Amino acid sequence: MITMEDIVREGHPALRKVTEEVDMPPSNEDKETLNEMLQYLKNSQDEQVCDRYGLRPGVGLAAPQINVNKRMMAVHFEDLNGKIYSHGIFNPRIISHSVEKTYLSTGEGCLSVDREVPGYVPRYRRITVRGTDLEGNELKIRLKDYAAIVFQHEIDHLHGIMFYDHIDQENPFKEPEEAKPVDR
Repeated sequence: MITMEDIVREGHPALRKVTEEVDMPPSNEDKETLNEMLQYLKNSQDEQVCDRYGLRPGVGLAAPQINVNKRMMAVHFEDLNGKIYSHGIFNPRIISHSVEKTYLSTGEGCLSVDREVPGYVPRYRRITVRGTDLEGNELKIRLKDYAAIVFQHEIDHLHGIMFYDHIDQENPFKEPEEAKPVDR
């Protein structure tokens, strides 16, 4: 079971590496790791389990955050319309995106960052992601608003990019051009 002790924190070199593709079909070890990542997110959203093991709630987790240099990510959340996204994805990549941007009005956070980082993180409002799911099926998902933000945050981790790298250092609360804010 993954706990907060397994999650590396900012400053750890794993968070700044570009990850390697996962060979398909994935090994049993890779499948198990990705399953455990997804299970962490489910556990972290269960109040009793969260309290018992001292977990921080999360909606996404990328392999570099547990010091694994592979293109794997997990998400588990409900969007503002009540749609549930619960996926473990191998080799996810954004294959298309909108020109229009969005951002979380409350800013973003990260399980690997133990501090508040104020500011708006500009993201594409709509994206299409392709990858392979835990059962080995090709996955193609169209996402918008909050769901698109979560996926972009995790995919950034696979490229060694932290959310705060996108924040305007001169003016953290400068609204991104052509952007519609999303509340969470």
